[in-house]
Amino acid sequence: QLQASGGGLVQAGGSLRLSCAASARTFNNYVMGWFRQAPGKEREFVAAISRSDGSTYYADSVKGRFTISRDNAKNTVYLQMNSLKPEDTAVYYCAAKYYSGNYWYAPEYNYWGQGTQVTVSS
Repeated sequence: QLQASGGGLVQAGGSLRLSCAASARTFNNYVMGWFRQAPGKEREFVAAISRSDGSTYYADSVKGRFTISRDNAKNTVYLQMNSLKPEDTAVYYCAAKYYSGNYWYAPEYNYWGQGTQVTVSS
């Protein structure tokens, strides 16, 4: 089970940190990802972090502004979002999958959180 939190309303240029707490005792065995879905748009990949060496992967649209990290001792993955833009407005979902690779491909993720709303005002 995944529980996302940390969303809210922020002005353009501001920052937010999303958290996703997992209930699995084997959290460190899972690749963790963040996706987002804006109204009227398809769900899109934002970032992912590997289960072992901490390698990170980002969508081009957020590279240099967002940072994904994980704390395996706390079973939690984070998404630090800086320099937010109105186009970052979306519901953000955390997700988990067992197998590495294809980090951007949503259907390969086995577990999904409930989503947290991020709204960036101009």
